[in-house]
Amino acid sequence: MPTEGAIGAGIAIGASALATAWAQSNIGSAAVGAMAEDESLFGRGLVLTVIPETMVIFGLVVALVALGFI
Repeated sequence: MPTEGAIGAGIAIGASALATAWAQSNIGSAAVGAMAEDESLFGRGLVLTVIPETMVIFGLVVALVALGFI
């Protein structure tokens, strides 16, 4: 496994995980505030909190491509 691929894979996973954590913290706090006022917004808040997880999946795909598995 080339070193450049491993470094690229680490950057892809790390950057996407940090971006997801930042997005989920902002969305989560807004969703909790909205649910404090109106409990019917729970479903929307849950869906919007889960959507940023796709960034980590894309980061995993990029890492696998960088390592040559795909």
